[in-house]
Amino acid sequence: MPESHFTGVEILFEWFVIAGILIVIFILVGFYVSYYNRIRVLSNRIEEAWAQIDVQLKKRFDLVPNLVETVKGYATHEREIFEKVTEARARMVSGSREERMEASNELTGTLRSLFAVAEAYPDLKASENFKLLQEQLDGIESKIAYARQFYNSTVLGFNNLITTIPGVWFAGGRQKHPFLEVPEVEREAVKVKF
Repeated sequence: MPESHFTGVEILFEWFVIAGILIVIFILVGFYVSYYNRIRVLSNRIEEAWAQIDVQLKKRFDLVPNLVETVKGYATHEREIFEKVTEARARMVSGSREERMEASNELTGTLRSLFAVAEAYPDLKASENFKLLQEQLDGIESKIAYARQFYNSTVLGFNNLITTIPGVWFAGGRQKHPFLEVPEVEREAVKVKF
């Protein structure tokens, strides 16, 4: 009789061990699925954030010719600026993300020159069409800045997740995404002269 009691304890112990192993496996699988899904969600957000930047760049791309034509009517001898705007605008529609962002940054700098030219023409500054285009461009530039900020925040979350423990174990060889950075020229302090 004592042997059958001992066999029952062994069987009960085996069931506890099996149940413990199954619980640990279930927790590990749940943990893996959770991290995998977080990585996928952040990766999708990065793509969506880039798409939003593209939308705003396209709006700016479409607005720039109208702005250039308006300024051309007043400042026909400022040909170099118009050529730079056209070249940067053309480069924004092809190439890699990095090349398009570089062209976008160049376009931003060239547009600043265009607005500086406009300062020299009081009739142009007073033009309602020019004012409207300038306001629209300012709004688009603000949206681009916000979209870049959102992109960089999402990239930060993704990069942190795949480079820290335990996320690095579940990253599956995924690489860090690059941040969108401000060019050195735009980091310089603005010089105001009176």
